[in-house]
Amino acid sequence: MNLVGGLALYFVIWWITLFAVLPFGIRSQEEAGEVVAGTEPGAPVLPGLLKKAVITSLIAAVIFVAVWYVWVTYDI
Repeated sequence: MNLVGGLALYFVIWWITLFAVLPFGIRSQEEAGEVVAGTEPGAPVLPGLLKKAVITSLIAAVIFVAVWYVWVTYDI
């Protein structure tokens, strides 16, 4: 696996992992009782995107290392 292929694979893993991490810990405005006039009641109160990006990066790195190890070990 060359550098460009590795970066592309990490990006795909990161993106898929992001969609898995996004729903964790979300409270809607309706659940929090803080619906702002003119907004969707299902909109999140505090999405915490920076924290989720860091968590996504760590999980994606672990998955990438596992995939890379299998790739190198079995010479795929």
